[in-house]
Amino acid sequence: LMDVVQATLGRAPLGAKRCSRLLMPAQLQAQVRTELLRLACSEPCGLRGALLDLCVEHGKACHDVGHIAADPAVVPTFQLTLVLRLDSRLWPKIQGLFASGPAFAPLKLSTGFRVIKKKLYSSEQ
Repeated sequence: LMDVVQATLGRAPLGAKRCSRLLMPAQLQAQVRTELLRLACSEPCGLRGALLDLCVEHGKACHDVGHIAADPAVVPTFQLTLVLRLDSRLWPKIQGLFASGPAFAPLKLSTGFRVIKKKLYSSEQ
C-alpha cells in the first residue's frame, strides 16, 4: 500500500493541470505505515478493506491528490483520509504551483500528518 501511496504522490495534481512530485521522507513513511495498520487492526478485513484518500494541506486549504483502494477485490469497510503537509519552509517555493508556468523540483513533505477514519458499515448489522 505504501508503494501505491508513493506512486500517487509522485504524480500529485497540486493546481489546475499541474503536477508535482511529492517526496515522502522515510520517517514519515514509517509513521504513516504504523498508523494505518493501527487503524485497520479492528476492521473485519484489516487493511485490505480500506479506501484511502490522499490530501495535501497548504495553509488552510486541503488539496485532493488521489484515491486508493487497498485491495480492489475486497468490498471496502472503512475509509481513511490521510492529510499530509508540505514542509513549511517550502511555501515561498510552491506558490507558483497554483499559477501557470514551468514545473518545479520535487517537493518534500513534512513529518506532520493526520488520519481521519470513517466506517462504511454499521456494526449493528
